[in-house]
Amino acid sequence: MTTRIRASKCPQCQKPATEKYRPFCSERCQQLDLGKWFNESYRIPAEEALPSNDEDEGY
Repeated sequence: MTTRIRASKCPQCQKPATEKYRPFCSERCQQLDLGKWFNESYRIPAEEALPSNDEDEGY
């Protein structure tokens, strides 16, 4: 039985991914993605939490 690896595309530029930089095609695309994480470009939408009022909780 042979395992077949599906060709994946780079999430940055859509070129075929390379084994060395998987899932990216190059070090450049890998660094661009890392920069987006550092700049907080990737965010999960969420509602702002209301501040807790400790006096109401009886502590």
